This record gives sequence, structure tokens and C-alpha cells, in this order.
Amino acid sequence: MKEEKKFAIATLGCRTNQYETSAYAKQLREKGYTEASSGEEAEVCIVNTCTVTEGADRSSRAQIRSLARKHPNAKLIVTGCLADRLPKEMAQIEGVDAVVLNKGKEDLLKQVIPEEEWPEFAIDQMGGHTRAFVKIQDGCNSFCTYCILPYVRGRSRSRRVDPILREIETLVANGYKEVVLTGVNVGDFDGAPNEGEGPVTLAQLVGLVDQIEGLERIRISSIDPDEVDDALLNAVVLGKKTCHSMHIVLQSGSNAILKRMNRKYTRQMFTDTIDRLKNASSDFTFTTDLIVGFPGESEADFEESLSIIQEVEFAKVHMFPYSKRDRTRAALYPNQISPALMAERKQKVLRLSEKLSFGLRDRYVGRVMDVLIESKDGEGRFSSHTDNFLPVFVEGEGLKSNDLIKVECIENTPEGLVGRCVSK
Repeated sequence: MKEEKKFAIATLGCRTNQYETSAYAKQLREKGYTEASSGEEAEVCIVNTCTVTEGADRSSRAQIRSLARKHPNAKLIVTGCLADRLPKEMAQIEGVDAVVLNKGKEDLLKQVIPEEEWPEFAIDQMGGHTRAFVKIQDGCNSFCTYCILPYVRGRSRSRRVDPILREIETLVANGYKEVVLTGVNVGDFDGAPNEGEGPVTLAQLVGLVDQIEGLERIRISSIDPDEVDDALLNAVVLGKKTCHSMHIVLQSGSNAILKRMNRKYTRQMFTDTIDRLKNASSDFTFTTDLIVGFPGESEADFEESLSIIQEVEFAKVHMFPYSKRDRTRAALYPNQISPALMAERKQKVLRLSEKLSFGLRDRYVGRVMDVLIESKDGEGRFSSHTDNFLPVFVEGEGLKSNDLIKVECIENTPEGLVGRCVSK
């Protein structure tokens, strides 16, 4: 009997990387490979790296070395943003056979193993997830002063609409009920036209996805506040399957810092976008990204960030201490903030955001909400999220991952709501 070929993939960073990793896994499975389990040695290993922070760099290097140790005879391929930023360094790590830059990601296996005829780069599942991330766009034109991504991901470019819709239809046929439209900057989506058609906006794409039979939930990945125009607002608020939750990027509550970051919006534009969505749907909730310790961030600037967190009551704040990236303008700015002060500000943000998200969830105790079951924890509870992205833990007989059920929220805890299944 022919021995099965094995593969192993490590993914760092964003949802776009997760999408790409799922596409590699699909290509390998279709050529007869299976994922290596613990103790099995793989023939092909891929590390999809991230370089958005120094911590991401360290984690990427650690994953490369880990796979090299576990699979010493494998063809080890390194790709992603750290590989794009430091290709020579990646190539010199012991065990690495090939480094593929981001521009060649979709042809990675064709480049490194050309003797095989590889299938289309697309996904039909998202291993370990009940929600599928569908890449609609790549690259960024913004050139924020702290961000390396435009240099390693390239300029913004959008996928054609028909392949996006076909991919989602395939995911739905394979049992997925929720998709997230993702990219490096989805707000840049310009609807690469299909043959004989004009451009399609993000709002129009959301409308087209909303018509796919069998799909239950649509989410939009992180977006800047100035990119939520009236058309997109209406597509989300009035859609049949669009979730009333959005990850709108803040980065700072200070207009002075936003300007130094080269962000394209002000604090007032951000809060106006939040207010427009809340006024359109009272249950609309928000998550965000925030950087603390940007060069020159004064105590007053930091307090402005705390005040906007207080004002909005985010369901979750993803907080990042500023990380200096070579080749960015902010790396040359004076008045770099000390690690100790960054750590202090980080703790203040975390304490405030956790307190406010607890208070937001408290208002849902006693309500019946739709949740999508995700996974089972060590205590026998199922984790899930409401349409508006509040975490709910559910206990009940006969539940399984990917069930869409109604629960009564009976308690609030620091980790999330606790729900009781009332109907499947």
C-alpha cells in the first residue's frame, strides 16, 4: 500500500494569511497529501509569516525553527510578510529550502514543486473554524507611518467578483454558515470587474453575497471609519444575513496622533460613523484596534484614547503597543515612548476595555439571541457568538459545532455571557 504523503503548515498573523494557508491545505489535499499529526513527519512544510510587530517576527522565526526540527527531511517553504521583508535572513535559517515573496504566494507550490500540476488557489473549508475567511482584496495604498504592510504586501488589488461568489457557494455547500469578507484593507475593494461589467463596490459585493442561498451570516473584516459610506451602511443594516457588528479601526483617539500616523480620518469622523450605525440599529456593536505608545504620544493624547473607549463601549479592543518597523517614517520620529510607559498604558486600556465590554454584555442578560456554536471547552461548555459578536458559553445536550441556535442569556461573566439553549 502506498504511504500517504504528509504536510504541515504554520500560520502567523492576519485573517488574510489564514485564508491563504487554507488554500495551500486544499491544494495539498487534492494532490493526495494529508495533514501530519503529532509524531508524524511531513514531506512539505509551509510557514506563512507575519511582520506587523517585533513580537510577530519572533513568533515567525520560532515557528520556522520548530518545523525544521520536527520535520528534518521535509521541503520547508517560508512565505508571508517577514519573508518578504527579510528574504535573505529567512533563507539562511537552517532547514529552509525556499523563500517565496508575497507576490508569488498564489503560485507557491507551483514554484517550489513544479513537477506537480497544482489545482486552483482557492478554499473549500477553513480548518478548525466554523466561520470562513474569504479574501476579497490584498495590499494597501495608505502608507500609515507606523505600518510596513504596503512595502511587503504591495499596492491594493481586488479579486474578481465571480470567483469570490463561487468560493462562498462552495463553502456553503460544505456546511459553512458564516463567512467573513477579509483582506489587508477591505475598504479599498474596488470590485475588479467581471467580463463585460463595470466596477463593483464593497456595498454591492455585500449585497451579492447576501443573496447566496444557505448562507446564514456575513461579516466584514476590519475597515476604516471613513470607508463606511451610506451605501455600505445600508447594505449591512438592511441585509438579510449581514451581522450587526463591525471591526472599525481606531488606532488612536487623538487627532494629533492620527495625523502623525497618516490616518485618513479624525476622531470626529470615527465617532460619527459609530453613531450612524448605532442609530440605524440599536444592537450594533463594535470591535477595534488601538496602538498605545506611538512616538510623541503625550498623556493628554492617551487620555483621548481612553475617553473614546469610554464613549463607544467596544465589545472588544485589540490593543497593540507601538512596535518600531524599519523602513517606516515613524521609526525615525523623535520622542519614542519607553517600554515601561507603554506597558503601563497597555494595562490601563485593558482594564478599562474589559470593564466596559462587561457592562455592554450585561444589558443582554435576559434576552434571547441567535448564536452559532463554535467549539467545546475543557469544562464541557460550547463557545459561540451572537450576530452582534458577543461571546456566549452554552451548555446543553445534543449540541455540536456549527449549530445555529437560540439561547437565553442568563448570566454575565468576565469571559462572556452564559446562555441556555431554548430552541435549535
